[in-house]
Order: sequence, then C-alpha cells, then structure tokens
Amino acid sequence: MKYRRLGKTDLNVSVVGVGTWQFGGDWGRDFNQGEVDAILTKAKELGINLIDTAECYGPHHMSERFIGDFLSRDRREDWVVASKFGHIWHDKWGHAWSVDEVRVQLEESLKALQTDYIDLYQFHSGSDEDFNNDALWTMLDKQVQAGKIRNLGISIANNDNIYQTSNATKVGAKAIQVVYNRIDQIPEEQVFPSCVEQDLGVLARVPLASGFLSGKYKPGAVFSDKVRKRRSQEDIDEKLRLVEQIQQNEVPEGVNMAEWALAWCLQHPAVTCVIPGCKSVEQVEVNARAAQLDLVKDNHPSAVIK
Repeated sequence: MKYRRLGKTDLNVSVVGVGTWQFGGDWGRDFNQGEVDAILTKAKELGINLIDTAECYGPHHMSERFIGDFLSRDRREDWVVASKFGHIWHDKWGHAWSVDEVRVQLEESLKALQTDYIDLYQFHSGSDEDFNNDALWTMLDKQVQAGKIRNLGISIANNDNIYQTSNATKVGAKAIQVVYNRIDQIPEEQVFPSCVEQDLGVLARVPLASGFLSGKYKPGAVFSDKVRKRRSQEDIDEKLRLVEQIQQNEVPEGVNMAEWALAWCLQHPAVTCVIPGCKSVEQVEVNARAAQLDLVKDNHPSAVIK
C-alpha cells in the first residue's frame, strides 16, 4: 500500500480508502455486521486505513453504526475515520445546517462510531448559503479545540464549486472531497489547482463512476439500485458505450479495468486518496491492487511507500 499526507493535516492516509455509502442500503442490497466486519478486516490486512462515511448513509446513522461496532472491537488508532454533517435521516430524510443541529449531529455520529473523535469532519454537499455561516465554523473550530474533531473538510456537491474550495483555508478546512473519475474530469479545471495552492488534501469520490468504470457492464444493462436507476436508460447506455471505448483504447491488455480506473485518478498530483465503495471482500482486494498499478511515476508531493 502507498500512503500520502492528507493536505495540511498530520494524517498519512492510504491512497485507497473504503467508501461506505453502500452500508446504508442504497446500492441494491442490505448489509449485516458480519459482512461489514469482513470488508473492513480485509481492508486493514491490505494496508487500507481510511474509512469515509456520513451521517445520512442509511437511516439512524446506519453506516456509522456498522463502522462503530467494528471499531469497538479493533484498534481505533489504526484508522482514519472521515464523516460528514449537514443532513439527517431519521424517520425522514432532510437537511440540518443550523449550529445547534450540526452540534447534535456531531454527538450522534461520535456515539454511532463509538469513538471520542472524528479524524476528518466534512461539510456535506451544502449550498454556498449554508457554507457562509460564520457561527457554524466558529462552533466547529471549538469542537476541534475540544478534541472531538481532528480536522475539518469540505465535500463539495458540484465538481466546479470553486467558491467553497477557494475559501477552505479561511474556514479552517484542510481537505476537499469531490467527484473525480476518468469520465468526469471537471475538478482538474479549477478545483484541483486551488487545492494544490492551498495544500488541501483531496478525496476522490465516485472514482469508478458509480460502477460504470468497473468493466462489468455493457450497453443495455439495467440497474435496480436506488442511485443508478434515477438515470435514464439512454444516459446509462451512452456512458457504457464510452466505457467500452476507454477499455479498448486506454486500459492495457490484461489489466483489470476497476484497478486501472482507480490508478488513473491517483496519477493526478492533487489527489490524495480514492474512496470507492465495495460490497464484498473481493472488491476490497481489487481496489487495493490499484495502489501498485503505476500508470505514471507517482509524483505526489507527499507520497510515502510502506
């Protein structure tokens, strides 16, 4: 596994992390604790140390509770836990951006994760109006000083949101999370240059383009999960035709396309870590192998090989 410093933090994170949206049940199947334990145990064996989750990945902090149960039986200090705030899913799903609501969310996340601190606490895809709340950032800074949060971050909703990115340092954030993959390269235009200038860590989410870059699907594939079935079949087929072209023209012969797609993201010097979701131990193994697939020489300024 390779490790990189996450921006201005003192955290060295594995270049491949574990995204955990799927643990909330939105990706076509429900998980149990045993399955989550197996995925995270295998991730640790392979040198992965970053888990990315959120308050709204499943009702009542479901993803966080699965992770917390695992952490209660493992060495918490071996993991970098990233979570998020700004939404709520109890009896119904909604937004929660006030100072008091976010303070409650933080306490609920700490309880669900069974931990005293969150390594990276991220503003979760909020509007610029929600972002421009000095009282919110003041409260969060106090939580950093109290030790409940080690570092703040911003998960931007739109890949070209240069406003929140360029103001990250101003509000005390040290990392940006953004959608980035071979199909969607928008962050390269403005967001990544700003991150490099500010020395912000970058977590690349959806690096497999919601599974399209896994290489498992052909045009005509029909998806039943809550996320991908929102797309029109025409859009799905168009993306899968593009993926076929990429696989034929860019992926070296004999190389797993998912591994290649993750390694493709990691070749950009702004990217610290990719956070693909995984539904099985086998997918964790495929994801981890991307760290060893050198498409170009690893020139990230904070790369560490272990």
